[in-house]
Amino acid sequence: MEDLKPSSANSCPLTTLGFLDRAATVYGDCTSIIYNSTSYTWSTTHRRCLQVASSLASLGIKPGHVISVLAPNIPAMYELHFAVPMTGAILNTINLRLDARNISVILRHAESDLIFVDCLSRATVLEALSLFPPHVPRPRLILITDDAVDSSSPTVDFIDTYDGLIEKGDPEFKWVRPSSEWDPMTLNYTSGTTSSPKGVVHCHRGVFMMTIDSLIDWAVPKQPVYLWALPMFHANGWTFPWGIAAMGGTNICVRKFNAELIYRLIEQYDVSHMCGAPVVLNMLSNSPEQKPLKNPVQILTAGAPPPATVLFRTESLGFVVSHGYGLTETAGLVVSCAWKQQWNRLPATERARLKARQGVRTIGMTAIDVVEPESGISVKRDGSSLGEIVLRGGSIMLGYLKDLKGTSKSMKNGWFHTGDVGVMHPDGYIEIKDRLKDVIISGGENLSSVEVESMLYTHPDVIEAAVVARPDEFWGETPCAFVSLKGGLDVKPTEKEIIEYCRSKLPHFMAPKTVVFQEELPKTSTGKIQKFLLREIARAYGSPAKIAPLSNHT
Repeated sequence: MEDLKPSSANSCPLTTLGFLDRAATVYGDCTSIIYNSTSYTWSTTHRRCLQVASSLASLGIKPGHVISVLAPNIPAMYELHFAVPMTGAILNTINLRLDARNISVILRHAESDLIFVDCLSRATVLEALSLFPPHVPRPRLILITDDAVDSSSPTVDFIDTYDGLIEKGDPEFKWVRPSSEWDPMTLNYTSGTTSSPKGVVHCHRGVFMMTIDSLIDWAVPKQPVYLWALPMFHANGWTFPWGIAAMGGTNICVRKFNAELIYRLIEQYDVSHMCGAPVVLNMLSNSPEQKPLKNPVQILTAGAPPPATVLFRTESLGFVVSHGYGLTETAGLVVSCAWKQQWNRLPATERARLKARQGVRTIGMTAIDVVEPESGISVKRDGSSLGEIVLRGGSIMLGYLKDLKGTSKSMKNGWFHTGDVGVMHPDGYIEIKDRLKDVIISGGENLSSVEVESMLYTHPDVIEAAVVARPDEFWGETPCAFVSLKGGLDVKPTEKEIIEYCRSKLPHFMAPKTVVFQEELPKTSTGKIQKFLLREIARAYGSPAKIAPLSNHT
């Protein structure tokens, strides 16, 4: 046995890029992408990706370069998940909802060599580049045009268009296979903070393992019809851009969606699968357009614990909801609420309560646990003892870009420390209860309370500020700001004025939806604000409204 060693025949680097080659062979004449009146086959998608990769290589893009993309769920966004890493470059998808200031910080930190820009984000990106210091080189720009939403396509400041790259590219281009499966493949940012951005780097191996794991855990069949309600810029769509190619499915791309459009597309294309944050479930179950589905639709949700009532309403319409948990640092969902057949005999309210839990490790993960933060000892499996959720497995990130300290802090003693607080139930299922770093998850978006507080402190009338999560039946959570004003003010700002002040300086989804004025915020004996008291107050307020228009979050 000792003479048997790895060889080039049995140790090829793992990568999801080969899924596209296979899809073109097996499903070449089958529909790969549908967007408005445009549709492609897998042979066409394969060719287009090779042409884009070829043109990028001719522009000098090489392994290790970072290419950023700012685009919604359109065909170009999907294709770039293959075309960019086919050159050996690293794909960086940027949150479309961020403002120019945050985008500028990300581009500088990532040292992007080139940016693909959707036509409707043209002005935002140009503003972001204008914020670069004079000595910092600016990345080149490629414009993604779309006649459906923008008839004028000025290309000043852009070296080419996406369609131009396809026209110039070689369809016989030999894509660059990773020399090692540990080569970086993607770079995603956990938030658009200006102080310490966290760029999560994943390798080909990790993305491959997460993709296969997700397909198995969700039991995705061959040739599903997948509706893109989950933004691809969110952890690369939980790896499903590569996963749907592996299964030869059809991608229904949507630039911007609402409940009416989703229901229409489900019926028109016989959609079988979709993903989305709990806010999407809420939108579908509260829409005036809601109606029982002709055929069941599998919907995978994560990002925040979905309220049991929302789960009940959604499933009553014919959606089959699966619930999971993951982070940008895990590349996708690594914990899922694995369903047991005997639970189907339970009352609906009890089924919804069980499904609201995050669950157990997926088969691709090595181990998960809930431990005491200081000692690292596992907490009791009693459903009430709090601890930090820790993970171990092949899809855990390589680390944070340019942040060795942050990487070593999060990955220690053989575990990745999530910063999320949870409990372990007697049956081995975990449930999130809180977050160590006070991260608020609103509509599937992670936002830092510290960053919102920092902005509040810049208001000339504010002396103290603290931001916590307030429950919201539509968004899951929204930022609730507790503010203490300076004394002696002739005219005090109103709640609306404070909110508008934040909206003018932050991405709108980060701005507080509630502002509570207090004479003085509660503090410990050492002067620290007691956020746990404020959380209790915000929780007692309950949800401000059962239904909110989606546009309020953008």
